Amino acid sequence: GNMKSILEICQEVADIAATKRPEDLFNRNSQHEAIWLSVAKMELDSLLRFGDWQELTKEGILRTAGKKTKYIMGNVVPDFYSLLNNTIYIKDTQEKVIGAITPEDWMREKYFSCPGIDLKFKLQNGMIHFLTVPADGLKIVFQYRSNNIVMDGSTYEEKSVLSKNSDIPLFDEHVIKLGILWRWYRRNGLDYAEEFNEYERERKLKFGTGLATKDINLSAPGGWGDVVDLGVMVNPVRGDA
Repeated sequence: GNMKSILEICQEVADIAATKRPEDLFNRNSQHEAIWLSVAKMELDSLLRFGDWQELTKEGILRTAGKKTKYIMGNVVPDFYSLLNNTIYIKDTQEKVIGAITPEDWMREKYFSCPGIDLKFKLQNGMIHFLTVPADGLKIVFQYRSNNIVMDGSTYEEKSVLSKNSDIPLFDEHVIKLGILWRWYRRNGLDYAEEFNEYERERKLKFGTGLATKDINLSAPGGWGDVVDLGVMVNPVRGDA
């Protein structure tokens, strides 16, 4: 679809709020524009923190080298925000999976060890810390939440900071619009309860949809046909349930 820039989104919200449209969110001499930029930033930051959005879910690979035992995640993947509670795979130099750490292991263990190979590590504050020196050339494959919130309107490169009027948010446009609206009302001392409630509802809905498709994709045995069927089963609408 037509992806709207953050400025366009703010302008549409201004129309709904029946107020003057912003023209340049980064105009430092205008209090009016500064408020729009501030609520837009607050909204994007709030969505980033809200949870593991499918849009932000990525795979990262840590390669062991030089007998190092400590690896900072932000150096492995520059847009690292947090590790996802999904299976971590360990592959050898031949790309063969030699071990896996499941979400159940996460719950039980303070550190992870791989049977059959002398490999122990723990996760702490955005760092993977090996308790035994790992062999070089191993790959630790993990899923993480990216800290990107927008992409550049011309290069489509993802970024973690809103810096241009033409930046395009990575999150659902409708949710952002509702979020900016209630925040703008609040900032201007107006009643925002109704808008806030609608926002909460929509955000939960969009987040839930993302999670459902993520799980289905991982478990779907075949192509999209199966996904559609599974999607129907996932919703508890059957009379005999």
